[in-house]
Amino acid sequence: MKHKKVLIPLPRYGCDPSEVAIPWLLLKEQQFEITFITPDGHMASADEIMLTGKSLGLLKPVLQARQDAVNAYRQMESSVEFTTPLKYTDVKVDNFDGLLLPGGHDKGVKEYLESEVLQKLVVDFFNENKPVAAVCHGVLIPARSIDPKSQKSVIYDYQCTGLLKRQELTAYHLTRLWLNDYYLTYPETTTEDELIAALACQSQFMAGSFPLARDNLQHLSRGFIVKDRNYLSARWPGDIYNFSLKFIDMLTD
Repeated sequence: MKHKKVLIPLPRYGCDPSEVAIPWLLLKEQQFEITFITPDGHMASADEIMLTGKSLGLLKPVLQARQDAVNAYRQMESSVEFTTPLKYTDVKVDNFDGLLLPGGHDKGVKEYLESEVLQKLVVDFFNENKPVAAVCHGVLIPARSIDPKSQKSVIYDYQCTGLLKRQELTAYHLTRLWLNDYYLTYPETTTEDELIAALACQSQFMAGSFPLARDNLQHLSRGFIVKDRNYLSARWPGDIYNFSLKFIDMLTD
């Protein structure tokens, strides 16, 4: 049986370890073939603060990546596919069955979130009606991907979710005295505000209840996701198990 192929773009530095490694682990368990791509074809590195908890102080137990995600990341970073990524410009939609767009909030992710090459790739995935999944800041890539036919975002008429303004600003205010604007990738706006601006109507943005507990395989209901046709979106690492399993369902339908 032919294995489904999933493409995962990453920035050179700053991806969220939970949002990359947990989907990778669950996809690998189901025998999916995974290809990573980075801007220059060199191996990516996750956000060290999220990975180690360094500089988070007393908030480390709350804000750092959970141990299951750290373990999955350590396993992933020794895998062949992660250590030998391709370049953004090396791939075409025809070679893949689905696209996964993790998030991350370190300023290093801007090269990923602002890549015109990736935005063009996202347009191609939507035009082919292939599954696209985005979480946290990763939702900004579809939001910024303009279909040349409509001159609108590919998710213009989709229901979706993404990192909540309340989440982003709460993390910023809790840590700004020593981390400055680390939690604000774009200090001039929030992910939620930009995402809503790309939609036809604000009501298409689904916030869900304010996230407190993170999901896992035993507590999937803690995770909030929104699926509309070929597009799946989630808000933060606390949704990642629910998000990953639904993406797998979309790929196997």
